[in-house]
Amino acid sequence: MTWLITGGAGFIGAHVVRAMREAGESVAVYDDLSTGDRSRLPADVPFIQGSTLDADRLRHAFTEFPVRGVVHLAAKKQVAESVERPLFYYRENVQGLRTLLEAAADNAVRAFLFSSSAAVYGMPDVPLVTESTPCAPINPYGETKLTGEWMVRAAGKAHGIATASMRYFNVAGAATPALADTGVYNLVPMVFEKLTQGAAPVVFGDDYDTADGTCVRDFIHVDDIASAHLAAARALLGREPGTDLTVNIGRGEGVSVREMIELIGEVTGYGAEAAPVSAPRRAGDPARVVASADRIRAELGWSARHDAREMVASAWEGWCLGHPSASRPAGAAGSA
Repeated sequence: MTWLITGGAGFIGAHVVRAMREAGESVAVYDDLSTGDRSRLPADVPFIQGSTLDADRLRHAFTEFPVRGVVHLAAKKQVAESVERPLFYYRENVQGLRTLLEAAADNAVRAFLFSSSAAVYGMPDVPLVTESTPCAPINPYGETKLTGEWMVRAAGKAHGIATASMRYFNVAGAATPALADTGVYNLVPMVFEKLTQGAAPVVFGDDYDTADGTCVRDFIHVDDIASAHLAAARALLGREPGTDLTVNIGRGEGVSVREMIELIGEVTGYGAEAAPVSAPRRAGDPARVVASADRIRAELGWSARHDAREMVASAWEGWCLGHPSASRPAGAAGSA
């Protein structure tokens, strides 16, 4: 059987493709290349360029390959943009998912994995976020992910598809430099950009009720995200049709923003130059969001392998590869 991976040319998607191929799974990629890059994929991976809103194109993909499983990663994912363009996000993330689920149901798909997010929880006021923590998203992006979980669960039950929703926490790192994140939307690449431009990193809020006053997050290596998808994909094939699994993908360990910036300074060789400046809090940033990883460990036998230093070092190698003219201290690239 073949796994159809939507968004497989993206940052996370390319890592999932890599993990599943290395494990001997047959994969094909469906991506509109709006943010993905075809060069991330091996030349022999079957590829169809198309939008999940295009029902005809999806039907072609399902008939061209013996697709019996779907890993759905294609989505728009920028929180601020979702606030500015909520209807666009609902169209891309919800309508696109509905169209994909219809194609999956029409083509006897056995398993469907959905890329969700810790954004479904909103601003949880708990030490560890479990899958039973109430979901209260605070932006349209998080709303589309929670709506997506509901749709996937309901469609799976109605059409006899085993389903899983994977709630990612803060993704970082790279399995290889060529697969590194090229966007500057998350903390680690944002700090890299500032440092290589000769500017100070920025901390948004230093007066939170945390040990050092900055937000605490659960950072997870993208290679671990990929291995979690492989474990879930294989598990779904052995589950009863119509059953559903919802799991957090995190390490269960919190790292503050200030701690992460200090670690970036160590790994990159910038040291004290990485000392951040403080800016006002951003609206909607909770003080602490750290996953409980108990359920995924119990259900799939999975746990994260990489620590924060490995995330930063691997991400830095990728940054240096993609920004060869960036200003950085002598020997910094080798320190990764």
